Amino acid sequence: MDQRLPRACAALLLPLAAVVATAGCGDTGGLAAAGPTPTASGPVHLWPERRGADVPPADPGGAPPEYVRGLPPVRDQDVHGVDPVALVRAELDAHPDISVGADGMPRETADAIRACGTAGRAPGACPVLKPYYRDLTGNGSDELVVGIELPDRMMSVRAYTADADGRLNRIMATTETVVSVELAGRDVVLRVPSGNPGYALITAWSWDARQRTMLPTREQIVRVPGPGASATAAPSGAGAP
Repeated sequence: MDQRLPRACAALLLPLAAVVATAGCGDTGGLAAAGPTPTASGPVHLWPERRGADVPPADPGGAPPEYVRGLPPVRDQDVHGVDPVALVRAELDAHPDISVGADGMPRETADAIRACGTAGRAPGACPVLKPYYRDLTGNGSDELVVGIELPDRMMSVRAYTADADGRLNRIMATTETVVSVELAGRDVVLRVPSGNPGYALITAWSWDARQRTMLPTREQIVRVPGPGASATAAPSGAGAP
């Protein structure tokens, strides 16, 4: 064998460090095989002859605004100055005696909200919780997130945005038996019991610009961690606070 061959190969590889050695230069430490790759398997459509249910299309006009009436206009779309108790009272006045649905409120909770701030009431007796603020719509201004405590660990979670005319538009309203509520990126994330022991359901509500409202866009069922373990904070894809 020609003893000059390894030296010639080394000279060839110096200016071509990123190129795999050609045949005849021996093993120069190139990429090694990682072993067999699992065969990709696509989804199998079961019962393809069956006619499935129809999914109705979204309203092309989007959801109509749900303006809150009876409040002073919001200046410069700044919701930080809105009194959350006055806001919830205005909605109670607009929808009295409703116990179910987005505006539903048990009578005892409605009475407690109307009594918030009155003399003799304990500071923690008001069902309207501390408000939070986050740009949920991506318009560069904060939206207002309000929580209302209801009986039996239930909670009403609502979100509002202000338009250029100073009107408050409610863009989210849901009532759940809530374990916890989080803000993750531009999502409102609710954790509720799933109905199966040991598991919780996490739902991320996200702004839909086409429908002009917050919608439940992602759901995930997670195992409730045991003592000393950490819980999953949000569904996959939800951003960090």
